[in-house]
Amino acid sequence: MNTKILMVCLGNICRSPLAEGILKTKVNTDNVFIDSAGTGNYHVGQQPDERSIKIAQEHNIDITQQRGRQFEVSDFDRFDLIYVMDNSNYEDVLSLARNDQDRNKVHLILNEVLPNENCDVPDPYTGGIDGFKRVYDMLDQACDKIAEKLN
Repeated sequence: MNTKILMVCLGNICRSPLAEGILKTKVNTDNVFIDSAGTGNYHVGQQPDERSIKIAQEHNIDITQQRGRQFEVSDFDRFDLIYVMDNSNYEDVLSLARNDQDRNKVHLILNEVLPNENCDVPDPYTGGIDGFKRVYDMLDQACDKIAEKLN
């Protein structure tokens, strides 16, 4: 395995599981390991939100086996790239960084499609199922760019 990527959001049941599932469909998983985590401990051990599962299934992606876990400082050692969903997650992860090497691994995922605009992947809960569809589309575009770099 050459590259290890971690997707991070707040609770690890909506955005980051989708990002993990989407990216897994776009890269050779023999060469890339992908996981997700949350900056909070709200949903540790829980399955992704049913709406994230539904949207993923509509795109032939199965995220039902994923379980929420909290981001740990040791993730800086285990992962090469850490993609965060929004600026608050970015700040939370950076606050745990021990050095510049850790900090250089952390990136806002939407900077892949909108470089240096520091955009947030919106909270899908504000738009019902359409919010989840919108989040899926944004993450899909970002994962296309990430996959281009990896493949």
